[in-house]
Amino acid sequence: MVSPSAFVRTLIVAALAAVLAFAPAQAQQVVTITTTTVTWTYDDAGVEDGVADSDEDVIDEGAALLDDEALAEDADFAATRRYAPAATLATLGHAKARFGPFSVIDGATVRMAGDVTSATPRQFAAMLAAYPGLKRLEMLDCPGSLDEEANLILARAIRRAGLETVVPAGGSIRSGAVELWLAGVTRRAAPDAEFGVHSWADEYGREANDYPANDPVHAEYLGYYREMGLNDAKAREFYALTNSTPFDDVRYLTRDDMARFVTLN
Repeated sequence: MVSPSAFVRTLIVAALAAVLAFAPAQAQQVVTITTTTVTWTYDDAGVEDGVADSDEDVIDEGAALLDDEALAEDADFAATRRYAPAATLATLGHAKARFGPFSVIDGATVRMAGDVTSATPRQFAAMLAAYPGLKRLEMLDCPGSLDEEANLILARAIRRAGLETVVPAGGSIRSGAVELWLAGVTRRAAPDAEFGVHSWADEYGREANDYPANDPVHAEYLGYYREMGLNDAKAREFYALTNSTPFDDVRYLTRDDMARFVTLN
């Protein structure tokens, strides 16, 4: 006869044996999951010192000018100057106010030095609003445009404002800046002024001569030259001359060269 205590021990041993026999099967179903937490941090460019910039249309002239200079350093769009700026350019007076590449000298005169960017037409408009009596735009050292659409908008604004455009002694204008000079209601240039021209290039690197002669892309430029007073023959001749030099190069024209196409005062 089995004692109660022995019977209990037998049941316990049997239960433990059953658990041990079943444990490996259960252990095979255990899956270990490792979780990695990544924390992202960022700065909101539109917030400074906890205050959101809600006036996006206000032109920060100083910041815009710095941004333009940074773009000019990073982009190799502008033709380099053939010679150093004349010493007289450094002594032409101090600006009363600056609007991007424009420096207002007095109530009638504004000087330009630098590239045209997408911000330049708005800077020009702000300048005219502040100084409505401006009559003369002196172009000292203008490499061209980083935004061709903005350049043509600015050129037409110069014409509407009735400004005279001048390249003074030692002055140099290149690329799209030549279109700006053409926009003057009257145009003047010193004997040693230089005009650098070359072909335009689109965002794919294709230049004017890569397009068929009858492509509508040419009409915009030819139409602009006619709008600025060149007859059809002169517009086509000047357009062909500029496009005969590749975009990565520059051809320098003199005051007398430009006088073949437009009247100088």
